[in-house]
Amino acid sequence: MTGWRSQWRLVLLNSLTCGLEICVAAGITYVPPLLLEAGVEEQYMTMVLGIGPVLGLLFIPLIGSASDHCNSSYGRRRPFIWLLSLGVLLALFIIPHADVLAANLSWGSSRRNQALQVGLLILGVGLLDFCGQVCFTPLEALLSDLYRDRDDCGQAFAMFSFMVSLGGCVGYLLPALDWSGGLLSFYLGGQAECLFSLLILIFMVSVLVTMKVSEEPLSTLEPGPPEPRRCFPRSCCYLFQCKLWALKSGPLMCLLRTCWSMTPAIYRSYCHVPRVMQQLCLAQLCSWMGVMSFMLFYTDFVGEGLYEGVPSAAPGTALRQRYDEGIRMGSLGLFLQCATSTFFSLVMSRLVRLFGSRAVYLSSMVCFTISALVICLSKSVLLVTAMSALTGFAYATLQTLPYTLTCHYHKEKEVYMQNSKTPKPHTNGFTITRDSVCLTLDSGPGDLNHKSGISNGHVPHSRDEPGYYPSLYQNGAHLGLESEDFEKRGVGLDFAILDSTFLLSQVFPTLFMGMIVQFTESVTMYIASSAIFGAIGIYFATHIIFDQKDLRS
Repeated sequence: MTGWRSQWRLVLLNSLTCGLEICVAAGITYVPPLLLEAGVEEQYMTMVLGIGPVLGLLFIPLIGSASDHCNSSYGRRRPFIWLLSLGVLLALFIIPHADVLAANLSWGSSRRNQALQVGLLILGVGLLDFCGQVCFTPLEALLSDLYRDRDDCGQAFAMFSFMVSLGGCVGYLLPALDWSGGLLSFYLGGQAECLFSLLILIFMVSVLVTMKVSEEPLSTLEPGPPEPRRCFPRSCCYLFQCKLWALKSGPLMCLLRTCWSMTPAIYRSYCHVPRVMQQLCLAQLCSWMGVMSFMLFYTDFVGEGLYEGVPSAAPGTALRQRYDEGIRMGSLGLFLQCATSTFFSLVMSRLVRLFGSRAVYLSSMVCFTISALVICLSKSVLLVTAMSALTGFAYATLQTLPYTLTCHYHKEKEVYMQNSKTPKPHTNGFTITRDSVCLTLDSGPGDLNHKSGISNGHVPHSRDEPGYYPSLYQNGAHLGLESEDFEKRGVGLDFAILDSTFLLSQVFPTLFMGMIVQFTESVTMYIASSAIFGAIGIYFATHIIFDQKDLRS
């Protein structure tokens, strides 16, 4: 995939990715002040920010698996993208206008007005975080459908990571600008209304561009056989039946029917995750927990630990001024992290070609862990800021390589996604496999040891054949009777599991980091915990299956 036309198409295809990240980063950054102004206490504010990730953990597998089996005329992935984008737009409208909507719906009661305003804000925040995070899953699956070759898939997800990083840079910068003095703010009603109106405009443009460019391949659809044409009278009953059929066959009904029918299958798929995906998700979870622990609490660490400020001090005091200055310096560090991630996203494909996926993944996590350790031990603002920028390498890697590997696993399912369960031996010591069962049915007793070179119901393997290795074959036998489970497994479900590890990495730190810091009475534990998770992620990353050579070890 070379040439500026292909690269430009990738940019347009990932424009929704950039728009989503801008809206989520800017919206979630601007939400805490709005919640505090509405009367929400700080301890409950953190719980409100956790609604989106928790809902995402519940629904991402459902949406990912349902998109694998959707047969809508609009494609497999795009109906889900449209629906989730509608939720993002609704949230971007509710959040800045919660006070106006509450005033119109409360019928003059001030107490009811405040309660309704808080409820609408919570609804908007949860909807924005949930729909924004979940929408990445069908977008990732869409890239996988359009770019199936391993090199093309690597470039596609490198561009995906670049657009996410670029959107994060823009999203963190927009709330920092003063919109209240402009003419647009005068007409729209204030800082929040102006900012969210701009976000709505950016998001609508990005949705339209991506939907225009993303023509899903016809092979992903499974249309049924055409029905013979019949002549019916134009009666009212017939017209009603036609409208009812059109409603049932619409993309929304197709989406809902697919989600409903896939719910039992998701449980079975979660209970039979391929070994390669288990190892990848475990390393991804630990790595993301390190990175997210760093990103969530880095600004608080700089404000309290490095600048020795106090967030609860009265405004205008020296302690509060030092804390606010530390928060600004911490925000600069996170911005530099996004900038570094943007750079590494651009060169990720070249790094993988030069050094290989294993070396790039491990080096990024080693770099992150060392940077976190230096930040824990150093008191230099300049060195800490430089190390925070260096953590962008791991952020770019975690957004690129796991999805590229998943595409590679699904492209060669017969190699990577064989059922690794050991077949149960029969009481006489022989192993019952599909081949032996077929031979028993198709052959007579006398032909069992003389057909196709099969001896005692087993298939011999030489050391040079892939079947020799126990990771693909157990006890010298072919796959067990349950191997067809992985053959029907879609890439959308495995992308959803990867995205679930990202959401889970946000839930764990928000639940336990506060207790750890309160127990140790040191905010340095924020960064120390991220370094520990990074070291654990390095250990599990050494067990990831990057190519077929790893299956033989």
